[in-house]
Amino acid sequence: MLSHYTVGPIPPPLNELLMNTSNKMEEVDVLRVKLEVLRREHRDLDEAIEALHDRGSADMLTIKRLKKQKLALKDRIAQLEDRILPDIIA
Repeated sequence: MLSHYTVGPIPPPLNELLMNTSNKMEEVDVLRVKLEVLRREHRDLDEAIEALHDRGSADMLTIKRLKKQKLALKDRIAQLEDRILPDIIA
């Protein structure tokens, strides 16, 4: 009895669901790119701080500012990671 069953356009609720899923995927992709950029900046700051320590010529105020920036980046990285993979309490 399926011979008279026809497949038409996707119903609006399902179409919206598919579009939202696509938008969500795009959002996650954007967040992952941002996350990678922040991780790279964090790594660069770490290397800069280490280089200043090794050289011994940097003032402590500069090192303190760089460490503060590094900590702020770490917080932003954690926020993005939580948005990408939220904790699910089972």
